[in-house]
Amino acid sequence: MIFGLQLKDQWGGLMVSTNTVFDAFIQTHRWAVLTHLKRGGAPASSMVAYAVEGNSIVVSTPGKTFKRRAMERDPRVNLCVINNREPFNFVSIEGTVTIETERLEDSTRRVFENIEAVGYAVPKNLGQWLKASDRVILRIAPKHFHGVIRSV
Repeated sequence: MIFGLQLKDQWGGLMVSTNTVFDAFIQTHRWAVLTHLKRGGAPASSMVAYAVEGNSIVVSTPGKTFKRRAMERDPRVNLCVINNREPFNFVSIEGTVTIETERLEDSTRRVFENIEAVGYAVPKNLGQWLKASDRVILRIAPKHFHGVIRSV
């Protein structure tokens, strides 16, 4: 959702970005670098898998991480969606995070389904796995986009 608007493509499907090229790139990739701000203001980054869910982007992460604590203090993030071959394209998404601790199964399943092609499977008995690993969902509400998409 961008500034309270629900974006739809020409077929009525939900979009993350108003730029259809950026939106297609975000929808068809799976890896990104998530950057948040540490207490002193310095950036910290980590590689994450993500999934698009409506007009937001979701990331599943362990709940007791530095990343989560930092985002509780300051929810501003940058998610840089990348590809892993030339030409090296990217879409950088500035947004804010909401940390979800309940009803995590659908969002977590979407993240795992997005990375199944590279050898990751949805954990058996997902509910137990989520509880045992104390996972949370980071829901990113996009605010601004920029990027570079080059054709081959």
